[in-house]
Amino acid sequence: MGLETKPLSTLHEKASYNVEDFPVPTGREEEWRFTPLSRLKGLHNGAAAAGGVLVHVDAAPEVTVETVGRDDQRLGKAYVPADRVSAQAFAVFEKATVLTVAREAVASKPTVITLTGSGAGAAYGHILVKLEPMAEAVFVLDHQGSAVYADNVEFVVGEGATLKVISLQDWADDAVHVSHHHALLGKDATFRSFVVTLGGDLVRLSPSVSYSGPGGDADLTGLYFVDAGQHMEHRLLVDHSQPNCKSNVVYKGALQGEDAHAVWIGDVIIRVEAEGTDTYELNRNLLLTDGARADSVPNLEILTGEVAGAGHASASGRLDDEHIFYLQARGIPFDDARRLVIRGFFAQLLEKIELPELRERVLGKVEAELEK
Repeated sequence: MGLETKPLSTLHEKASYNVEDFPVPTGREEEWRFTPLSRLKGLHNGAAAAGGVLVHVDAAPEVTVETVGRDDQRLGKAYVPADRVSAQAFAVFEKATVLTVAREAVASKPTVITLTGSGAGAAYGHILVKLEPMAEAVFVLDHQGSAVYADNVEFVVGEGATLKVISLQDWADDAVHVSHHHALLGKDATFRSFVVTLGGDLVRLSPSVSYSGPGGDADLTGLYFVDAGQHMEHRLLVDHSQPNCKSNVVYKGALQGEDAHAVWIGDVIIRVEAEGTDTYELNRNLLLTDGARADSVPNLEILTGEVAGAGHASASGRLDDEHIFYLQARGIPFDDARRLVIRGFFAQLLEKIELPELRERVLGKVEAELEK
């Protein structure tokens, strides 16, 4: 049996809260063909043993924090699970964290959600971040420790609200993390997402965006550094179903070492009713050594002829020898020249991290990777 070749709009139409509505992946499915299923430690087939991840919230005064049970009616309204792991996480999580910013409130500081793995067994989680109309806030998701973890994160951005999210995957070397981040944008809402993936044995993130009203604006940025043996996979979906909305996706990664593997899938759908859409997606991969592999697949499906703009680009390649030579010719040693070129590759993305302490932390992590 070959891989599925259905249109994007058909491939992404399946959604259910019921785990059994999704067959156990075999690796032949389009959405699983790049993922080494044997390294998921049972997250994809329900065989994972129970474990735990500690959730700690340092909230801005304007943010209401609640820990709720599975029966809370606010959960799962913005996002319906789209694959078996997502459905499994939704079916078995015990407690969810709900964070709310009231109408027209402007958060006075970032709200930091720290998720720390205990290293014992598998854990499942759920987070809901809700901004009511005209609110503004910044949230940080900081993942650390050792874990086998699957979760769903919902971002509900009300009319005219602005939400900025930074998600840092700084796991221990043995961690496995499979996560879905979904943002639902109301009329004239703004969503800014920055994903940084550095740690873990296998990390598979699926950020997605949908619109419930016209005028929504989404910007999705990602940075990843993949070492020997690591598998880092980012699968993005932007589903334009409302008129006059925008989306921009830019992800960049560097890879080094034997069997370092990065996967980037960028799916954008512009539906018939989404006239006036303006969208673009870009992925760049820098292969620093032999033995590293990057798979980059941008997909764009346009179902209306009335668009403001739509495009995509993808490229993977080695360090530019001319850039290195230029710096060496001016007396800069090779290792320093290499480091400068890689920093330049990431520089434009790092400038988007508006929190100086977090930007310095990420830069320090990248520098540490280059020392290996």
